[in-house]
Amino acid sequence: MKLRITHETHYSYSPMVVTAQHVAHLEPVNTPCQTCLTHSFSTLPVSPKLRRQPDAFGNHRCYLSLPVAHNTLQVHAQSTLETYPLPLSQAKALQDHAETLNWEQAQGVYQYRAGQASDDATPFAYASHHAPIDQAFKRYALSSFTPRRPLIEAVRDLMQRIHTEFKYESLSTDISTPALTVLANKRGVCQDFAHVMLACLRSMGLAARYVSGYLLTEPPPGQARLIGSDASHAWVSLRVPQLNALTGSESWYDFDPTNNREGWCSPGEDYVRLAVGRDFADVSPLRGVLQGGTNHTLQVSVTVEPI
Repeated sequence: MKLRITHETHYSYSPMVVTAQHVAHLEPVNTPCQTCLTHSFSTLPVSPKLRRQPDAFGNHRCYLSLPVAHNTLQVHAQSTLETYPLPLSQAKALQDHAETLNWEQAQGVYQYRAGQASDDATPFAYASHHAPIDQAFKRYALSSFTPRRPLIEAVRDLMQRIHTEFKYESLSTDISTPALTVLANKRGVCQDFAHVMLACLRSMGLAARYVSGYLLTEPPPGQARLIGSDASHAWVSLRVPQLNALTGSESWYDFDPTNNREGWCSPGEDYVRLAVGRDFADVSPLRGVLQGGTNHTLQVSVTVEPI
């Protein structure tokens, strides 16, 4: 599937911003399930200095400097991509191993052992700002993690419970709403469901990462696709340990609790991975440090369309 993604951000500031430094995560990465064919990035006012480099998680990160006074900022990013499933033989090899691994065995990989190197995904088993480790998350997850249950089956059950028991409700939360509050109220949006699921998995001693990206949505029958009406999306990627050594392949299995979708390295061809991190704070599409601009308004428009 070929997709074009247009992500536009517009800030209005009051009072005027004197100078600003920003960092953007708006360029999709290449993965076993997607190839970024083209990418363009621009700002208004024009940034005299753009610097692109990978971050600690392998994402594309762009630094931009705005040393001129401005009361608005527009950021335009457009990418074209091709997405595809893993080859059937590769997916089957991964699945065969994953079905033999129970969640207790996976948990044991991330436990400290003196004199032994840790798994390279161990940092994703630790608490992060938006996905803390807490007994409340462990209590919620426990009914899915019965003794010796296969790892992916247990995590799938957790995903399905979040999908069923939580209500998707726009504007019910913001990025500062704690995951414990979302767990208690059982309502939120995709990033909230991802943070709750991450916190549950980490509280069970497992490694998982936050995935930011996009999802192709279809307009209602008989209606045209609306430009700018889409949004960024978020889901969870579970580390299935020992796969790299056995298959040399992708060792992350993705779960989308918002839509109850799953798959190796992507929940489907209609998904585009933008960046991965410990939680949203690592992969915010755009963030910065400003001198001035105490008050601001933000408008974001996203269009995901098939080519």
